[in-house]
Amino acid sequence: MLAEGKRLAALGVDVVVALAETHGRRALDEELGGLEVIPRRSIAYRGTSFGELEVDAVLARGPAVALVDELAASNVPGSRRDKRWQDVCSLQASMS
Repeated sequence: MLAEGKRLAALGVDVVVALAETHGRRALDEELGGLEVIPRRSIAYRGTSFGELEVDAVLARGPAVALVDELAASNVPGSRRDKRWQDVCSLQASMS
C-alpha cells in the first residue's frame, strides 16, 4: 500500500496516508517517510486513548488518493462507525 502510494506521489498524484497501522515497526514507520500523514482522531475508551481514522480531516484535505490500512478492523466504541471499512465507504462516497 505504501509503496504504491509513493509511486503515485512520484507521478504527481496528491496522496495522503489517512491511516496506517505500523504497530511500532521501525521499517513501516520509515516507509511512511515522504508521504503526508493525516493525524488520527483521539477517542477515549476505558481510561485509554485510541487513535482512529479522522474522516473529516481527510475530507477537508481533499486528496486524490487516501491510503487506509487494516480495513477489517473494528473501531473503538464511541466512533461514528463500527468498522474501518465503513469509514472508507464514507470517504469514497464523499470523494467521488
